[in-house]
Amino acid sequence: MSRIAYVNGAYVPVMDAHVHINDRGFQFADAVYEGIAVRHGKMVDLDPHLDRLWRSMKELSITEPMGRRSLLVVLGEVIRRNRFSDAFVYIQVTRGVAMRDHAFPAIAVPPSLIVTCKKLDFNAVRKRALAGVKAATQPDIRWGRCDIKSTGLLPNILAKQAAREAGAFEAILVDNNGYITEGSSTNIWIATEDGRIITRPTSDNILAGITRARIKNVAEKLKMKVEEAKISVDDAKKAQEVFFTSASNCATPITQIDDKKIGDGTPGPVAKHLIDAYFDFMDI
Repeated sequence: MSRIAYVNGAYVPVMDAHVHINDRGFQFADAVYEGIAVRHGKMVDLDPHLDRLWRSMKELSITEPMGRRSLLVVLGEVIRRNRFSDAFVYIQVTRGVAMRDHAFPAIAVPPSLIVTCKKLDFNAVRKRALAGVKAATQPDIRWGRCDIKSTGLLPNILAKQAAREAGAFEAILVDNNGYITEGSSTNIWIATEDGRIITRPTSDNILAGITRARIKNVAEKLKMKVEEAKISVDDAKKAQEVFFTSASNCATPITQIDDKKIGDGTPGPVAKHLIDAYFDFMDI
């Protein structure tokens, strides 16, 4: 059965879904997005994801395509029509269709709303997490408003591709001062010898990851000491553990950065504990 998408008021097979060539999302990446994991038919951390979507729209002065209650109906219907129990729902809102001009349309146009859904194999996610992955450092060349979840992701794509070509799963982005900002599509954490887990503050134009916030909450409930601080590449390579978080990857250990093994080169107890606790949270 073909996957079903929602596009501007219609539920259609993905192969038949399309947007206008003058849609500003297509022309300029003038759009925002959210991705929400679905576990046993329930959207994980739904309200924080929608809060962030609304914030992103506000920051870019994009008109909301519909109210939150109506969007909840659309999301639920897309999940239902695709018949997935475990899935990943993607929401994209663009400024709408207008003749190509860098400035906003002089006359307001309706925004575009696209929702898609794909199967997410949480067994594969857990298996990958328990095995650990490699990461490669890449320069952070993104724009200065990474706190907005914009679809302008070309720098992220280039970093991810460079990492894959280097045999790594994820790219770790590094600023001009040698500090880690984020992964290409994740938030980065380290665990230290003295029992602290550290991630970079979101006040530095870092995307406020929803799974990042959830893992922080889970860790605090486990009586782990959580800190927000800048992390250098050297800090990460010398750490006891390194891991990343995202909605589609939960908490995944990084066992090697570039040519340097982290710890003994296998996932450590902190990340494993957080993985189990996060799955417990999702399965409530």
